[in-house]
Amino acid sequence: MDGIKSGNTEGFQQFSQFISLQEFNHHIEMWLLEHKHDFTKGEIIRLKKLVRFAAKIPGVCNAKIGTILKSIHEQYQENGISRSTFKRMILKAKELGILTVFETERKNGSQSSNLYLFNRFPTTEPPKEEKMNHHNETSNLLKTEKDQKINKRNETSEQLDHNFISNRVPQPFVQLVKCFFSEAKTIEEYWHMVQIAAFRFECQNSPVEILEISKDAFRQLIRKIKLTNCVKNPIAYFYGILDNKFMKLYSEKMAAMGPTTHRPLPFIEGIDLDWNWLE
Repeated sequence: MDGIKSGNTEGFQQFSQFISLQEFNHHIEMWLLEHKHDFTKGEIIRLKKLVRFAAKIPGVCNAKIGTILKSIHEQYQENGISRSTFKRMILKAKELGILTVFETERKNGSQSSNLYLFNRFPTTEPPKEEKMNHHNETSNLLKTEKDQKINKRNETSEQLDHNFISNRVPQPFVQLVKCFFSEAKTIEEYWHMVQIAAFRFECQNSPVEILEISKDAFRQLIRKIKLTNCVKNPIAYFYGILDNKFMKLYSEKMAAMGPTTHRPLPFIEGIDLDWNWLE
């Protein structure tokens, strides 16, 4: 992609990795849930503004740095808007895989503004079927003591079980999921999906409802897995169940508050919400 010519944003439609603004919003939500703590407060503000400038063509921005910083100043009335902070944010976002940046050039060959392309959040790999626990399984008594010691070392170094779960994951959820998926990483990934869905429908401040919905959704997932063979990606299927349940809860809350309170849920507006609930 060397030698990209500068021009109107519409000319860069071909570089978008997203089919809609909603899809772009969803991937940005997941990026920030994963990497919010990697940025300073000032860098987060600049990243959010860059996201807004990438809304017309989902995931594509060709705005000048000066234009973006001017918009931040007008919105936040900040003093001493720093280009260096913006550039640090861009560097971090590139290193984390959130952004890809290309230089563009004018017709005369001189350098123009950069082209910022937001990347899709990496697809979550489904848990391996053999890691699903079955209560009636019996241990293989033919294993040698040497094999058992090797397996124990491997499990310790590579596959931590539920006893090593982050304290951010509620224990009632851990106790349920560990009956079927015992690895800490897998359980945390399921809870990560709960966080994304809860934030999407503004339920992050309702811990009791979040826990009940997450447990109910997981039971529904296991029932589907046990009764059918059509669940190829359990985590993706689990998120779909969560999305429907939180959407229903959100709709009920909005209906109770009256028709004048209804509004869409684009990430472009919701991005300014407080992220401290993840801590």
